[in-house]
Amino acid sequence: MGSGVAPRSATLEQMRAAGTDGRMPYRGPLAVSVPGMVDAYDALLARLGSRSFADLAQPAISQAEDGYALSVIGAWSIASARELIAQFPATAAVFLPGGEAPAPGSILKQPGLARTLRTLAAEGPQAFYRGGIAREIGAFMVANGGALSAEDLAGHATEVTAPLQTRYRGHTVFQTCLPSQGLILLEALNIIEQADPALLARGDAAAIHLMAEAIKLAYADRIAYARDPAFGETPLDQLLSKSWAQQRFAQIDPDHASEETPPGPMSDGDTTYLCVADGSGMMVSLIQSVSSNFGSGMVAGDTGVLLNNRAGRGFTLEDGHPNIFAPGKKTLHTLNCWMLADPQGRMTLVGGTPGGDGQPQWNLQMLVNLIDASLDVQAVADAPRWTVWPGTDPLDRPNPYELRLETRFGDPTLEGLEALGHRLVRQGGWGTACAAQLIARDPDTGVLVGGSDPRAEGLALGY
Repeated sequence: MGSGVAPRSATLEQMRAAGTDGRMPYRGPLAVSVPGMVDAYDALLARLGSRSFADLAQPAISQAEDGYALSVIGAWSIASARELIAQFPATAAVFLPGGEAPAPGSILKQPGLARTLRTLAAEGPQAFYRGGIAREIGAFMVANGGALSAEDLAGHATEVTAPLQTRYRGHTVFQTCLPSQGLILLEALNIIEQADPALLARGDAAAIHLMAEAIKLAYADRIAYARDPAFGETPLDQLLSKSWAQQRFAQIDPDHASEETPPGPMSDGDTTYLCVADGSGMMVSLIQSVSSNFGSGMVAGDTGVLLNNRAGRGFTLEDGHPNIFAPGKKTLHTLNCWMLADPQGRMTLVGGTPGGDGQPQWNLQMLVNLIDASLDVQAVADAPRWTVWPGTDPLDRPNPYELRLETRFGDPTLEGLEALGHRLVRQGGWGTACAAQLIARDPDTGVLVGGSDPRAEGLALGY
């Protein structure tokens, strides 16, 4: 787990003074936590890699230095964040050349990032945390009112721990550990395992209702109990037990959507997910993010490094809450991805998606379609999607939810969900932000099959 901590010199009082409406400062210099991605890649390569960081960095160096053509989605991402980017000169210099958002097909160059990557290739990734790059980032943050320091970077280390896991219909599902919210997927799987797999395989109103209610319950448990393990215990043994799942399943009304489960905040994000598998049977499921779109909004001076807003987006300022801000603490975050072993213990599937709090919901749908409906990985990537979110209720009901669905589910399913009391938001045929990527491996033959979500700019490649 590559998560970084909140700056050690920051205080709860400082965040309360800088935030608005009782919330953390969402963007800007106080929203940043220690970037952990570089060290996480180094740790992954050291344990499992066959090539050096310097070798693997060359394509990225070339693209940053020589530039690359912006895709439609890439250009849209910059244009949609134009007001944020324009607030920070170093960021605007990269992403708003001439003061304007570049059009699709424009060549985007990032010379500062190219220099940073060259330094990492020559000196090793630890130069990011203990070398000139760390000092430059620290100096930039001091000059711009931030709390992140070079000392915070020097104190970072990737934690390698066992993944969370549960059994679902004989398969072992592995998930990212705390402070990720991977436990949501596992608890939801345990809850819906109490239902008939044939019901879930239908994908109709009754199946969606059951899964949406399970997600509500799992999110409520995450909000109430989950925290950075260094700052207190999360009762994972209880939350991921089959007996707990049976109790939660019994609370689901099969005939009506609930409005009494405290939903807590949910959010979208700016995240990349990928999975790979090689000829030896090694499979990797990997997810990374700067949190919100363009993170804090700040490129750290001439380094070209876009800083995250993980602290600003993830912590709460509510007294007594398990995820309240504290210096040196890791916030809970949305990043989670999964791996699957068959009943014989052989690794057979990896998958995941970007999408903030949509991730565990879409991952749940993927696994139900893979295991209960026996779909292949491309059919799973193509399948219609739904998510359940807190909404604004014109009738001022206490805990409103919106069930957002793609209309490809069809009128009978949508009408059936409305009859069950769900407040629907129709998102068009392919309107969700899911970007599922999956790889299946036949454990007997070693044959690999990839599936890539047509909603995104991903693709499945084999060579």
